[in-house]
Amino acid sequence: MTTPIPTTDQPKPDLATLQVAPTRHYGRWFGTAVLLVLVAMLVHTLFTNPRFQWTVVAEYFTTPTIIEGLFNTLWLTAAAMAIGIVLGTVLAIMRLSPNPVLSGSAATFVWFFRGTPLLVQLIFWFNLSALYPKLSLGIPFGPEFISGSANEFITVYVAALLGLGLNEGAYMAEIVRAGINSVHSGQREAAEALGMSSRRILTRIILPQAMRVIIPPTGNQLIGMLKTTSLVSVIALPDLLYSAQMIYSSNFQTIPLLIVASIWYLIVTTILSIGQYFVERRFSKSDNKPAFTLARLKKTVTNGQREATA
Repeated sequence: MTTPIPTTDQPKPDLATLQVAPTRHYGRWFGTAVLLVLVAMLVHTLFTNPRFQWTVVAEYFTTPTIIEGLFNTLWLTAAAMAIGIVLGTVLAIMRLSPNPVLSGSAATFVWFFRGTPLLVQLIFWFNLSALYPKLSLGIPFGPEFISGSANEFITVYVAALLGLGLNEGAYMAEIVRAGINSVHSGQREAAEALGMSSRRILTRIILPQAMRVIIPPTGNQLIGMLKTTSLVSVIALPDLLYSAQMIYSSNFQTIPLLIVASIWYLIVTTILSIGQYFVERRFSKSDNKPAFTLARLKKTVTNGQREATA
C-alpha cells in the first residue's frame, strides 16, 4: 500500500501586493556623517587659522626660485625614469636569460640597489671622490685615454641621476620581468615554430602584450619618483623642496613655503595621474580583444620578412 503524496495547491501570492522592505545601511550613513564632520573641520581650520598665512603662500607660489626648483624636479624625474626604464628592461631580459652569468649579474644588481636606502646611495655617489679621487677611461690594467678629477665629473646633477636612475632601474627590472612572465609561453613557442628570431619575438610579440601589465606599476613609479626627487636636497641640488628651504631659511616662513611646495607636488601628481589613467585605458583595450591568434602571428612574420627584404 503506497502512501499518497500530499499536494501543496496553495494560492500563489500576488506580486503586486508584496511590499519590499528597503535595505537600511546604518553603518554607511554613520561613516558618511563622520566623514562630513571631519571635512567641515578641515575646511574651517584652513580658512580660520591665521598661522597658515595664505597671503604668504600666494606671494611665493610663482617666485622665480620656486619655478626654477619645479623645473629641476620635473627634468630630474623624467631623466631618472628614462634611465630606470631602459636599465630595468635590460636587467629584466638578463634575468630571464638562460646564461647564468647574465642572470646572476642582473640579480646581484637588483639585490644591491633594492637592499640599500636611496638616501645612502645619493650621499655615496656625491662623495665618490673620497674613494676614487681620479676617474679615468682606458684599457683595464693598461694605458689611460681620458682621466680627470672625480669632483669635476661627479657634480650634484650627475650624483642625483646616478642615485635615482640606478635605484629605479632595480625596481623597474622586477616590474618588466613580471610583465614578460605574464605572457603565456605558447606565444613564444608559436613564434619560434614560424621561424621568428628571438629579438623579433621579444619586440613584436612579448613586450607589446606585457605592456598592459607593465604600465600601471610604471605609472606609480613615475609618481613616486616625482616625490622621491626631494631627497636630492641632502646634496644641495636646487629642486622644488630645496628651493623652498632656501627661502624659508632666510625669512623663517617655514609652514607657508612647505605649503607652496606641497601644492606644486599635488598639481604635478594630479596631472601625471590623469595621464596614467588614459595610458592604462589605452593598453587595457587588449583585454577585450581575442587572444593573439596564429593568423595574426603569421601576419606579423610576413610584415617582418617584407621589411627585411625591402
